[in-house]
Amino acid sequence: MDCRSALKAATLKICHHHLYELSKGLRPLAMMTLTRDEAAPVIAELVASGVAHHVQNLCRAKVNVVFGRPSAVATATTLLARPLCDLTPEQDFMLGILLGYDREQQCLRYLARTEGGRVEPVDTADAGLGLVH
Repeated sequence: MDCRSALKAATLKICHHHLYELSKGLRPLAMMTLTRDEAAPVIAELVASGVAHHVQNLCRAKVNVVFGRPSAVATATTLLARPLCDLTPEQDFMLGILLGYDREQQCLRYLARTEGGRVEPVDTADAGLGLVH
């Protein structure tokens, strides 16, 4: 197997893993940043499978391919009308949650972006959350 074929196989394997997670309800949305050449077979797979998707052009060579539940893709499409680095803290938070990122980490990221980077971690044992250790 040549390098190009191996890369295509690896990319499709990652795509299939994301599709598996989507089918099990682990996340409503997945995103892959790919070269245009790498994206072609992924998009073909999504079309053949009837999976909702959106392609965000990043530059001449790269794209973001988002795919998953139709409502999540529609929401992500509105968020991805601008580069990721230009998202508001709220938009960044929403996209992270849709992508299935850790909720606590997303909350900390949001707070850091809205409170000037000052976020004090809370000891859950002392937070009165009733957590059992």
